[in-house]
Amino acid sequence: MSRLKLYLITLLLMTGCATPSESPLVRLSDVDATIGFEAKYFGSDNFMGRPVRGYEANAVMLTPEAAGALAAAQHDARSRGVSLFVFDGFRPQRAVDHFVEWGADLTDTLNQAVYYPNVPKAELFERGYIAERSGHSRGSTVDLTLTRDGEALDMGTPFDFFDELSHTENPAIADSAMANRMLLRSIMMDAGFRNYVNEWWHYTLIEEPYPDTYFDEPVR
Repeated sequence: MSRLKLYLITLLLMTGCATPSESPLVRLSDVDATIGFEAKYFGSDNFMGRPVRGYEANAVMLTPEAAGALAAAQHDARSRGVSLFVFDGFRPQRAVDHFVEWGADLTDTLNQAVYYPNVPKAELFERGYIAERSGHSRGSTVDLTLTRDGEALDMGTPFDFFDELSHTENPAIADSAMANRMLLRSIMMDAGFRNYVNEWWHYTLIEEPYPDTYFDEPVR
């Protein structure tokens, strides 16, 4: 039996008593406490430069299926001498709406120099960096990187860097950064995730349980 199946069976046992009225999401830390995380949108260290609506705790929430698959990915990562570190998981629809409101205010460019120095803010929607719907709101998408001995690996760009350099296979980045991106992709693909080619950090569970549902509960 594969590691992924074992983790999913464990999660089913953990959530078997849930009722339809309960949340379809779990805290990642309750599934695998070895996975590091920092909820970037809970604080001010993000492209908006402020806490984002709907993030009420420094926590990562996912569907049980995605959390179980990520635990399997972490098992694989640790066998290779690295560890997963998560920036975001489930994103409430109210947070996505907050992104859209921010994007429409062209006077607010507080963190442009850090997160989108080469893209005019007026083009963030057109280029697909901001949208009214996000796969994150379905609960099975995660933004993450790799660490080794507690230090983040070089991925060529920071997380949420709105630029073509963030495209996963962009040949302009250093060979060492590309190797790190490919290592992350290998680990995540083996665990059942697919990468969004324009963002090296963005992965969605291929067999996501709610492909057409966008949730809006707070991250607690």
